[in-house]
Amino acid sequence: MIAPLAISMGEPAGIGPDLLLSLYTQRSALNLPAFVVYGHAGFLAKRAKRLGLELDIAEVDPANAAARFSTALPVVHIEGDVPDTPGQPSEGGARVVIEAITRAVATVKHGQCRALVTAPIHKGALYRVGFDHPGHTEFLADLCAVDGKVPLPVMMLAHEDLRTVPLTIHVPIADVPELITKELIVETLGVMDRDLRSRYGVAAPRIAVAGLNPHAGEGGSIGREDIEIIVPAMEAAVAAGIDAVGPMPADTLFYPPHWRQYDAVLAMYHDQALIPIKTVAFDAGVNVTLGLPIVRTSPDHGTAFNIAGTGKGSPESFAAAIAMAHTMTTPKA
Repeated sequence: MIAPLAISMGEPAGIGPDLLLSLYTQRSALNLPAFVVYGHAGFLAKRAKRLGLELDIAEVDPANAAARFSTALPVVHIEGDVPDTPGQPSEGGARVVIEAITRAVATVKHGQCRALVTAPIHKGALYRVGFDHPGHTEFLADLCAVDGKVPLPVMMLAHEDLRTVPLTIHVPIADVPELITKELIVETLGVMDRDLRSRYGVAAPRIAVAGLNPHAGEGGSIGREDIEIIVPAMEAAVAAGIDAVGPMPADTLFYPPHWRQYDAVLAMYHDQALIPIKTVAFDAGVNVTLGLPIVRTSPDHGTAFNIAGTGKGSPESFAAAIAMAHTMTTPKA
């Protein structure tokens, strides 16, 4: 019996717990792999009751999770005060969220679970209890540090064969040009190349790189960043053995016959990478973190406070995140 997947419960006031509980009740129909939830067992029982879901919950050690999965939702219980108040984050819930992620990462690092699937968190709630990381992914990178060296986490959005990576993520658009550097582009392309080979089994990855400016700068007449920063980065990446092409005009790059020539696309900023995914797979895209020593996936949506506790959310993206984590860590024949 292979090790289960670890799922961190996410923000209790959000939709994450609803979706993972719903998916557990559909485990047979969806042919889901065994997973264990890191979170508060009592809260999960209350949320299941609120949603009208019939299921048993078993507090377990990760080693026993896979064996219990067919009859009860396995939960590694995290002590704390977690009220069932949809849409209203609490400090007690925030503390449990941080501890759940911390313990889930440790379990995956030590091989008791084979991958991590994270439910959405609410950073504002975490900041109120002392969380000092820019976001979820940066926290995971710190937890994965080895001898003080923190890996570069690279966010990739994926749906079927479309994979996009934003070079810069949650920053104002006005700050993007100064954050784009030759070094960051080359390092990010290196992470993409390595993980496409090791995690996705792509023997010889081809990566397209989008330009920053309209028409990729049009030879410098519409901004200088493309020819002064991105082109030298491309030359350095190719010299290092990475099959990368660009900078390419982003408005034509995402025309399907174009992007399908590549295994992934490196975009320069958040919306440039996420709009294509959300256009073709709004409810089914998966957030994958490359560059970590563990496999981490997540549904491509937020906490959705407005529908938490109602049972109205779609579990499609969460199911896709579980499926991708399973595929990426299933031993190949």
